[in-house]
Amino acid sequence: MTNSTKKIKAGILGASGYTGAEAMRILLRHPGVELTLLTADRKAGLSVEEVYPHLGGYGLPDMISVSDADWSSVDVVFCGLPHGTTQEIIATLPQSVKVIDLSADFRLRNPDTYAEWYGHEHRALDLQKDAAYGLTEFNRDAVKRARLVACPGCYPTAVLLAMQPLVAAGLIDHEDVVIDAKSGLTGAGRGLKQNTLFSECGEGLSPYSIAKHRHAPEIEQEIAKSAGTDADNIRVNFVPHLVPMSRGELVTCHVRLCAGKTVADLRAEYESVFESEPFVRLLREGAVPHTQMVRGSNNCVVNVFEDRIPGRATVIAAIDNLVKGSSGQAVQNMNLMFGFEETLGLEQVPLFP
Repeated sequence: MTNSTKKIKAGILGASGYTGAEAMRILLRHPGVELTLLTADRKAGLSVEEVYPHLGGYGLPDMISVSDADWSSVDVVFCGLPHGTTQEIIATLPQSVKVIDLSADFRLRNPDTYAEWYGHEHRALDLQKDAAYGLTEFNRDAVKRARLVACPGCYPTAVLLAMQPLVAAGLIDHEDVVIDAKSGLTGAGRGLKQNTLFSECGEGLSPYSIAKHRHAPEIEQEIAKSAGTDADNIRVNFVPHLVPMSRGELVTCHVRLCAGKTVADLRAEYESVFESEPFVRLLREGAVPHTQMVRGSNNCVVNVFEDRIPGRATVIAAIDNLVKGSSGQAVQNMNLMFGFEETLGLEQVPLFP
């Protein structure tokens, strides 16, 4: 069903963060959406132009605190709040309001795993069990039916778009996956942090959260689902890095081929799975994915290469961490939830240079 003539009312919780700004940028040009509510507790009372000058002049409402929000004014909210806070607020929302969560609060299906990685018990378990995991390409039916969608983290989005087709088809050993991931600094949020100051991060490259990044169990959960096994049986080697650029994300995944499989088999599987996908593109053979190919867009580019080590392959994928890795994917899910064309509002061609 196409719903392009009906406007829905949307709110953004945590509108002063980078994901909130990106959601505003995208939704301002969505023909089926009117932005009616923007919350940002620390920026409450300020206009959007005062917080983000590039979004001034579009008639957006001023930012208010969550406690002052009128939920009757929205059909859907995008939550860009910190983990923990999101659970408590979503639990108080009317059932009539659909929720697209960009935090980590509803991504992990096992509450014990959530408590282990986020340092506290989950406070809205009744909602967690009904949340649909919002990696759109592999979960469309659940997203369409859901009231609450948990959008994946930016790293899992890039990794899983590259890995899930191969794992599901039995082409690679899901117990031998090594992921070298790199993200622009917006992935660290807008708050003041010493390691993201220009003089600290410029002209350098730094790994972080080695063997303890919170996106690892999310990746393992979804790979296990594709492999038809329990998440406790999966461990990925995942190391993220900060790159001194504003946006962009690139993951290099080193995998072992299953017996008798070749890189040509992997490429054929990608061609089959992604042939009709509007936002995921397999590059021509030999072409290397770059973040410059997707900047500002909801696109993902992927390719696979034969390794020098026999029986191994290298898969590379690139996305914009703020769009396909966050707010763009959220809008993609919103489109499905409300019966819009999936691509509506997301037709932005990548920016170059």
